[in-house]
Amino acid sequence: MTILGISALYHDSAAALIKDGEVIAAAQEERFTRKKHDPDFPVNAIKYCIEEGKIGKKDLDAVVFYDKPIKKFARILTTYFSVAPKGLRSALMAIPVWMKVKLWVPLIIEDTLEKLDIELQGEPYFAEHHQAHAASAFFPSPFEKAAILTIDGVGEWATSTIGKGNGNRIEIMRELKFPHSLGLLYSAFTYFTGFRVNSGEYKLMGLAPYGEPRYTELIRDKLIDLKEDGSFRLNLKYFGYLDGLTMTNRRFNKLFDGPPRRPESEITQREMDLARSIQDITEEIVLRMAKHAARITGEKKLCLAGGVALNCVANGKLHESGVFDDIWIQPASGDAGGALGAAMMLHYHIQGNSRKPDGIHDKMKGSYLGPGFSDSGLKEFIDRSAYPAKKITGTDWAGTIAGLIDKGKVIGLFNGRMEFGPRALGSRSIIGDPRSPKMQSIMNLKIKFRESFRPFAPSCLEEDVEDYFDFKGISPYMLLIANVKKDRIKNTDPNIPLREKINQVRSDIPAVTHVDYTARLQTVSNESNPEYHSIIKAFKELTGYGIIINTSFNIRGEPIVCTPADAYNCFMATEMDYLVLGPYLLDKKEQPDRLNKDKWKIDQILD
Repeated sequence: MTILGISALYHDSAAALIKDGEVIAAAQEERFTRKKHDPDFPVNAIKYCIEEGKIGKKDLDAVVFYDKPIKKFARILTTYFSVAPKGLRSALMAIPVWMKVKLWVPLIIEDTLEKLDIELQGEPYFAEHHQAHAASAFFPSPFEKAAILTIDGVGEWATSTIGKGNGNRIEIMRELKFPHSLGLLYSAFTYFTGFRVNSGEYKLMGLAPYGEPRYTELIRDKLIDLKEDGSFRLNLKYFGYLDGLTMTNRRFNKLFDGPPRRPESEITQREMDLARSIQDITEEIVLRMAKHAARITGEKKLCLAGGVALNCVANGKLHESGVFDDIWIQPASGDAGGALGAAMMLHYHIQGNSRKPDGIHDKMKGSYLGPGFSDSGLKEFIDRSAYPAKKITGTDWAGTIAGLIDKGKVIGLFNGRMEFGPRALGSRSIIGDPRSPKMQSIMNLKIKFRESFRPFAPSCLEEDVEDYFDFKGISPYMLLIANVKKDRIKNTDPNIPLREKINQVRSDIPAVTHVDYTARLQTVSNESNPEYHSIIKAFKELTGYGIIINTSFNIRGEPIVCTPADAYNCFMATEMDYLVLGPYLLDKKEQPDRLNKDKWKIDQILD
């Protein structure tokens, strides 16, 4: 049984292909179009999945869309009617898009497949949005049984759900409905602090440790009525997403000491304190929801999905809490993962196919589910463009890369299949030395062209994780934070300005130690990515440190690179020192036009 899952038309459109329950391919549309968070119908991602799966004209058994457009449209109309005559401008902008595009998903699917010379067997299926999230969380997990928690902005009506998975079935037991949404609450503060909604939420999370929870009680008192089970009601008079074009309104401004911060303007203590306050509230809500899920399901393991499940700080607190014995988080937790969840929902829950988890390994294949390029294909690209390159094979490959990292060089690593989801996990990564006190600033300002406060993540040998962090278990998808071990921490003065605080040497791995002495951790196993593991192992043999910096291979406002050409362009547009294309090493100093920055300029979209 071959099933294509699709998510589209809001943000992070994607496609995923499964065969008899095995994940064959999955990718976001943004990687092909180079338009970050691309919401358009994922024609290119579908084409990739069809080609990767070697799908013939009559080989595709079913297509599943990740939500129910008519039900969602009914919610939008109900919302507009409930606030009328306010919201007229918003309605006049939204309804024509629905009438022209979003209500015609079956025809768009049919037309797209026809252009790819694929005959669909039967009509498309439609999952509910949070069903797709729940399926993406549970069915690829290692667990036979588990509680399921999904939290995001909004689907059709649901904004959060608690469910239970057992074998090949999932059951949604509780749901919180729009307009009361943790995802939208967090996005409101994202907007108010000057970052882009549906893109900058992770910046708000990264900014939080620099602040104090000065607004926490005000949020509790004025914005949210929070219950013991994690459910809540928002005080909607402070928000603009029901009847306006912004997330917040003038009442919100008055409550929080003035208007929203202008994008790209200086970040003040107010923004830091707002970030910390809403992060603390978010963590409390997630923990309460998780405790309630444990009570009503009786399960000892938890699966997570939805955009809020990408909040690795909240995930880390949940992991530490001991509410569940084990948790598993879908690496593509946002809308992109809904494509995979929709396909799995059909295969297991609807069609009743058997599922045999082993309790240890998940079914995501390390999330390396995107396009890969053969050595011969990489050589053809290099030769065609006449780019100077050196081929390195065998043990020399990892040793050479490790040696360059030890010398303080910044390297773009393009190797194997592209990652599915927002995190680069060693296939499309920029890597460097975590011991360098200057590396965070160098990478932020000269490589990524982004705000200097934003932290970088460590990739650590799975077998060495307890040498560096107070952490037991694994974190292969960079979705958990962990505390740096106390014996590695250096005493620093907390009462200094942000700009100085950023450059403090906080530990013996300063480039990956955030201001609160935590790190967003990726554990790397030889089983999931042997080549990436070999680089870190070679670095350990050279330096004694089984850990390196890993950040996504892109600059600010650009999606993670997909092709060798994307990687080369990003390499040349930044101050990276070396580029690794599979077995080929490219030195910036040897490249043609290396000083012609205009030629390699990448259009940056503020995110």
